[in-house]
Amino acid sequence: MTAMAVGAAGLAMAQDLHPSRRPSPMGMARITVDDTYMRVVYSRPYKRGRDNIFGTEASDALVPYGKIWRTGANEATELTVTGDVMVGDQKLAAGTYSLFTVPGPESWTVHINSALGLSGTGRFVDGKFTPVDIPASDVVVATAAVGTLEEEVEQFTIAWKAADGGADMCLQWITTEVCVPFRK
Repeated sequence: MTAMAVGAAGLAMAQDLHPSRRPSPMGMARITVDDTYMRVVYSRPYKRGRDNIFGTEASDALVPYGKIWRTGANEATELTVTGDVMVGDQKLAAGTYSLFTVPGPESWTVHINSALGLSGTGRFVDGKFTPVDIPASDVVVATAAVGTLEEEVEQFTIAWKAADGGADMCLQWITTEVCVPFRK
C-alpha cells in the first residue's frame, strides 16, 4: 500500500513538471526537403508585457546583444537533420545538435553545436550548474541578418520557410526575424 502511495505521489509530481505546464511550453518546427527531414525542438517564451526583449545589457534587455542565448527557454534548443545540408557556406552533417545564438542589432551569430542534453547553456552536476564552453563544441557558426516583421509575434517562434534548394529556419519574436539558410 505504501509503495502504491509513493508511486502515485511520484506520478503526480511528474505530471506537475510536464513541459506543457511550463510558462514557456515546448514547440517543434519541421520540414522535409527532398529526402532530408529537418526538425527543431525548443521552448517558446512569451513576451508577457516585457518591452525590452533584445537590446543592450545597459538597457536591461531580456536577451542582451553579444551574449550567448539558448534560443528559447528551459533546455537548449535541439536541431536534427537527417541528411547533409549547407548552412550558409558550411557543411552540416546529418545528426542532432544544440542551437545557440548571439543576438546583435544588425546580425546574429548562429552556433550549431555538438553538446547535447544541456539545461540552457550548461549542465547541472550534483545540483550545481556548470556552464559549457559553447564555442569549443561548435560544428557550424554562421551569421544571419536581422529583419523586421510587420506584425508582432507574442510568443517566440521558430518556423521553416521553403526556399529554392532548401529551407530557411526563421527565428521570430516581437518584430525581430532572423532567417538562416539551409540548402541541400
